[in-house]
Amino acid sequence: MKREHQESVAAGGGYPAAAGMMSGGKGKMMGMEEEDGGVDELLAALGYKVRASDMADVAQKLEQLEMAMTSSAAQDDAFLSHLASDTVHYNPSDLSTWLESMLSELNAPPPPLPSAPIPNNRSNQFELPPAPAAAVRAPILDPGECSTITTVDFPTPGRQSEYDLKPIPAAPGRVVYGSEPLAEENARDRKRMRTSSSSSSSSRGGGIGVGVGGMGSAMPAATEASSVAAGAATGALPVVVVDSQEAGIRLVHTLMACAEAVQQDNLKAADVLVKQISMLAASQGGAMRKVAGYFAEALARRIYRVHPHQDCSLDAAFSDILEMHFYESCPYLKFAHFTANQAILEAFAGCRRVHVIDFSMKQGMQWPALMQALALRPGGPPSLRLTGIGPPQTDNTDALQQVGWKLAQLADTIHVDFQYRGYVANSLADLEACMFEADASGNGNGGADEEPEVVAVNSVFELHRLLARPGALEKVLGTVRAVRPRIVTMVEQEANHNAGSFLERFTEALHYYSTMFDSLEGGGTAAAAAAEAAVGASMGQQDLVMSEVYLGRQICNVVPCEGTERTERHETLGQWRGRMTRAGFEPVHLGSNAFKQASMLLALFAGGDGYRVEEKEGCLTLGWHTRPLIATSAWRVAAAGAALPAASAAR
Repeated sequence: MKREHQESVAAGGGYPAAAGMMSGGKGKMMGMEEEDGGVDELLAALGYKVRASDMADVAQKLEQLEMAMTSSAAQDDAFLSHLASDTVHYNPSDLSTWLESMLSELNAPPPPLPSAPIPNNRSNQFELPPAPAAAVRAPILDPGECSTITTVDFPTPGRQSEYDLKPIPAAPGRVVYGSEPLAEENARDRKRMRTSSSSSSSSRGGGIGVGVGGMGSAMPAATEASSVAAGAATGALPVVVVDSQEAGIRLVHTLMACAEAVQQDNLKAADVLVKQISMLAASQGGAMRKVAGYFAEALARRIYRVHPHQDCSLDAAFSDILEMHFYESCPYLKFAHFTANQAILEAFAGCRRVHVIDFSMKQGMQWPALMQALALRPGGPPSLRLTGIGPPQTDNTDALQQVGWKLAQLADTIHVDFQYRGYVANSLADLEACMFEADASGNGNGGADEEPEVVAVNSVFELHRLLARPGALEKVLGTVRAVRPRIVTMVEQEANHNAGSFLERFTEALHYYSTMFDSLEGGGTAAAAAAEAAVGASMGQQDLVMSEVYLGRQICNVVPCEGTERTERHETLGQWRGRMTRAGFEPVHLGSNAFKQASMLLALFAGGDGYRVEEKEGCLTLGWHTRPLIATSAWRVAAAGAALPAASAAR
């Protein structure tokens, strides 16, 4: 009989009894047994003073307490919170008296309950319970009678779903929510919780704690859960506030640490870091999240050596499509075309026969504006010959010829004498100077009495690709010198992605493309509004998205690729000045007129906010705030090298 009642008392394992004080408590209680002879020996060993004559009464009170604790009123969270915080606690070693006090508290009229929270009707979302509070030791108890802190988990009534959230084993002081175990274990745990729940009241100010599977689990410190206890008392869910700025700093540091690990060939550390980048980027918004995603992809390609072989013709066709969207969404290509056209137009002043060689023909978007400017020139338009260079197409169609037909139709409309020729080449290094000579028949324009052609060579974002193959740039510049142009216009990215170590290149690229994405995010608002008014909101948003892909493809070439595969080898204006000077060219000042008109173009495009045009040693740069991003420069053959033989083109 005694053992049966002892099991009913200790089944919960949650009564305030310290394992470390077992032997001392046992000795103390044995002494008390001698003084008070009818005390049950087994319960006395556990630290509880129960007379043998009171065993039946204690068992009855335990049953009553269990029924009261499982009643509908006692299961209300607010009532339990009131009971835990406002109860006057008695010495639990006197089990009979302690049970009477608990029953009197439970039988008292319950306090008014707070208003029920507004139910959350959102589907497919779990509502986590309020964060549990750690129980606090009762200071009024003697050290010998004070018990360890025990945490108790009360099940939510009426929830039988397998997706119920309950604690799973975790480190002390932490609460982790997971799916509920099997039904048999749930029933046993709920019974254990009911029988051990009374111990939660034995601590002064004892908030309801969440233990491990309903078992007793001591919290390491009460101060760690003080703020959580306040949230539990008010019924409010804890809110985790993520500092976006701090997360952004961590994101940049992780990117740099991953790049450093890649440079040191520590691929194991780089693998761990690159996986963290995506998680950190999720806390960011706008441009930072997007640029971090592309750099994470680029780092992953380098770490895992994923360099899918792409068809050059297909890649070129897709790049042309992306570039068209980039042209519409931001002013960089418009600025490049406008400033180059202005320099060419000034070089063609007073000339009757002009020839433009375009190294980046693509869709021919640059030339309708120049043709219209020539048509409006005083004295009538000159005879215009245009030669376009482009890569082969995947479907074997003559895309360059199609562009030529469209330009010819425009020329006929504005009454400009126009000739067009297109050359398909895998590389600009395949070109020869003889390919640009005028047709011998000339269609009436090649006679000896005719004025010689004035040649202009134009390159927009093309020459940096030649740096991937040694000697290719020198070969192309030699060919340009051989055709004796009056002016060479060149537009390139204002960045250094072709020198130094991998970490230096990565750092420069991160700064450059972060600024570029910022400009798309900030300056793209006015462009999107203009596109929305013209062609609809979906088209304007599509331009922005495709422009991000256009830049992302560059990132995925600058970071992971090496050797001839790394074609995005951008260099600064100073570096290009050195290369052009060594090749026998000298700079041509673009003039203040081009600067003023470029500034007006930006004002019309995006309100002038954010974008900045600067003049730098006769060249024009366009940037976002204080960072130049692209640069337009003009060149001509230096006087000292004008008489060099054309054979130098074969170097």
